[in-house]
Amino acid sequence: MRYVRPNSLVKALFAAAIAAIFPLSSTVDAQQARVVDANILKAAGTANDSMAGSWLTYGLTQGETRFSPLKQIDTSNVGKLGLSWSYELGAGGGNQEATPLVWNNTIYGITTWSVVFAVDARSGKQLWRWDPEVNQSTVRLKMCCGVLNRGLALASGLVFAPVNDGRLVALDALTGKVSWEARVAYPQDWYSLTIAPRIAGNKVVVGVAGGDHPIRGFIDAYETATGKRAWRFYTVPGDPSKGFEDDAQRAAAKTWGGDWWKMGGGGSVWDGMAYDFETNTVYAGTGNAEPWPEKFRGAKGLDNLYTCSIVALDANTGKLKWHYQEVPNDNWDLDAVGGFILTDLKIK
Repeated sequence: MRYVRPNSLVKALFAAAIAAIFPLSSTVDAQQARVVDANILKAAGTANDSMAGSWLTYGLTQGETRFSPLKQIDTSNVGKLGLSWSYELGAGGGNQEATPLVWNNTIYGITTWSVVFAVDARSGKQLWRWDPEVNQSTVRLKMCCGVLNRGLALASGLVFAPVNDGRLVALDALTGKVSWEARVAYPQDWYSLTIAPRIAGNKVVVGVAGGDHPIRGFIDAYETATGKRAWRFYTVPGDPSKGFEDDAQRAAAKTWGGDWWKMGGGGSVWDGMAYDFETNTVYAGTGNAEPWPEKFRGAKGLDNLYTCSIVALDANTGKLKWHYQEVPNDNWDLDAVGGFILTDLKIK
């Protein structure tokens, strides 16, 4: 992984997205303070998008296509773009990775240490800023792979923020005030929360990071309105003596050996995720088994489900619909968490 000096990032963020020749896109100016609901998210980034110019979810669309249909900036004028304004994120360290969201003429972003900010897209003026006050000296030692945060989610007038120390927080999108807070995991157990949450119907879905430490990976869904946990799906089975949560865990246990649960098992979910509203399915990619070398986890000749896999989950219940393991018995820390794109293709 290539590391970039934080100062160069905080001073330059957003600069490339704003054009001096275009005071701002007319599509941004035309936005209204409409509540983002399930129907609006379904149409985001498509020809039926009623809020064109917005960027309402991590991958623009719920299928994570990341392709904007806007046409104002093209090959004939892109060379004339210049700096209109800049916004300094502040000190933080690590890599600034988060994809900002755009709604109601506002850019929403999150820093490496999970500080959330709202900036007027036309002027660069800060509208509000919220600091979760993470105990950085303690949490830094527990985070798996550097200090970072990948982004936010937006729905029903709320901004959903993953906090490095394992909290999921819902903020009022207009004021930045806390609406609710849920405890997903604890850093003392080697967990952290760095994934950009995804909206699936009336739920906000996250996964945990920490797969290079002795953790048991899982995916959680919370009610967007209240923060109540709706379901949890574990990506690796737990201690057999305590019983298995469901048939998926019971089946997965047959692909492990030795006392794997004493070392957690791994299977963290820290990036790749998408939602298909037509089938009401959450797709997520899982990380490596823990520890990496198979001989240390009694895994010789065994697949170690559901690590290094794509899992398809019912968005209402969290139950496993199907899985596909990209790297059985991963001995190389390869993971299966790369960005997803859901699309329909005609293959000849």
